[in-house]
Amino acid sequence: MSLSFGRSYLAIPGPSVMPDRVLRAMHRPGPNIYEGELVAMMPDLIDDLRAIARTRQNVAIYIANGHGAWEAALSNVLAPGDAVLSLCTGRFGHGWSEMAEAVGAQVRIEEFGLRAPVDPDRVEAALRADTDQRLRAVLLTHVDTSTSIRNDVAAVRAAMDAAGHPALLMVDCIASMGCDRFEMDRWGVDIAVAASQKGLMVPPGLAFVFFSDKAARVRADMARVTRYWDWTDRANPELFYQYFGGTAPTHHLYGLREALNMIAEEGGIEAVWSRHAHLARAIWAAFECWSEGGPLTLNVSDPAHRSCAVTALRIGAPHGTALRRWTEDKTGVTLGIGLGMQSADDPKADGFFRLGHMGHLNAPMVMGALSSIQSGLIALGVPHGAGALDAAAQVISEA
Repeated sequence: MSLSFGRSYLAIPGPSVMPDRVLRAMHRPGPNIYEGELVAMMPDLIDDLRAIARTRQNVAIYIANGHGAWEAALSNVLAPGDAVLSLCTGRFGHGWSEMAEAVGAQVRIEEFGLRAPVDPDRVEAALRADTDQRLRAVLLTHVDTSTSIRNDVAAVRAAMDAAGHPALLMVDCIASMGCDRFEMDRWGVDIAVAASQKGLMVPPGLAFVFFSDKAARVRADMARVTRYWDWTDRANPELFYQYFGGTAPTHHLYGLREALNMIAEEGGIEAVWSRHAHLARAIWAAFECWSEGGPLTLNVSDPAHRSCAVTALRIGAPHGTALRRWTEDKTGVTLGIGLGMQSADDPKADGFFRLGHMGHLNAPMVMGALSSIQSGLIALGVPHGAGALDAAAQVISEA
């Protein structure tokens, strides 16, 4: 018997759950892309994106996913042969490194494993060792979606400043934007990349590159940037179509406008961060209880280094895959695969799974997902500690 009939719950770490309001906003005929409401709404939309990233600087929008955001950012500031330092804490740190290599950069990888954050002291040492200052940029993943490690962006900036190194600080915020606190200007970030399908609650298809005036000056000195990825006109358009390098992603923009309205109505990005942090604590409380009596453990032991958007779990083969299949088939809850958690090169591992808790998320959704996981542990005979749901409910009660 299956109890999954009804509305299913996609609890993977992106694409995230799309609010009905966003879907309704997108369900309309195609608009005029030359004048009218779509054109008129763009300045406020750009300002609201800046508020999410906590920046007063430049924004470029692309019709792309997060990988497109990676390539756009790299293409504007790196020429073939330029050296970059990539700080890796999971599959997506390595993915950005591979993208940098593909555009011709010489990538030096500083590896921190799959369970610990970037060590700022090692970053400072690596930059001090670059005595001729060949490194043009430092690549950092704020939250690596594969491992759920949250890196300390401000600490990396401080390490760069202590080393007196002029490299650009480029930060992947694809998983964290709109979920974990991110302060672009205050933390001294030169380039931040994000996408629409996670904390911003919009279908995949929009990519965002926020860049500082320092990064803009680097772009101005580039001999060549391919036309589509060039952020110059996108950030300072004279005509509406220049925002997007051509025809606008019309319905995604309507969805994004509604998602940004929802964030404002909640009380702004600070309120959104608080909600994510509180619900994440409830999730961790449940997993910590389960871990006391069985093989299930949180991938990141220190809560200070865990993302509020995604939690990666270790449970041992074959329980990870078995649990994911059970919850989806029996309860309608889809958990995330253990992407790259056995090694950065392993696309999927049977002993791991992930729970996404980003964007459109509330207490009943969290408790429903946790209840389904506990039911799966019982049904599959996986040993686990008691009291998990009570622990999560206790945290929620303290809101």
